[in-house]
Amino acid sequence: MEDLVEDLTNGHVTGVKIVLASVIIALAVYQVALMGVGFGKIKLPFLKPKAAALAHRTVGDTVLVLAVLVAVMCISYFETEGEDGEELRVRIHVLAGSLTIGVLALKVVVLRWWRRLDRLIPALGLVLFALFGLTWLTSAGDYLWGS
Repeated sequence: MEDLVEDLTNGHVTGVKIVLASVIIALAVYQVALMGVGFGKIKLPFLKPKAAALAHRTVGDTVLVLAVLVAVMCISYFETEGEDGEELRVRIHVLAGSLTIGVLALKVVVLRWWRRLDRLIPALGLVLFALFGLTWLTSAGDYLWGS
């Protein structure tokens, strides 16, 4: 799997992961804004709540695919132990990334099959947003800021 990831990224696994993770966090911010409109908390003359909710669902499907792709890249290519002084950041990243995929899966299950738990969707979305942010900060953010 490691060779496949390296071949698909033309040897630029870290760069591709940083770009994809950054796209995910940008889309996550957009998702929060869309649901602000969808729930009527933000009023925009050019975007109605129903259209915002539909866009949220469509973009969410894209985020799901990208998040799984990045997770596969991380699991198959990168180590889970950090270099000297990096152990805590890596542990936080692995935990946040694992929780992100778990919460994302739970949200999909609730949306598709456990409709009785619809009331949890806003909370799951906010937790997911926070986890995406923490996951990004402990990987792409750390790399980009050169910490």
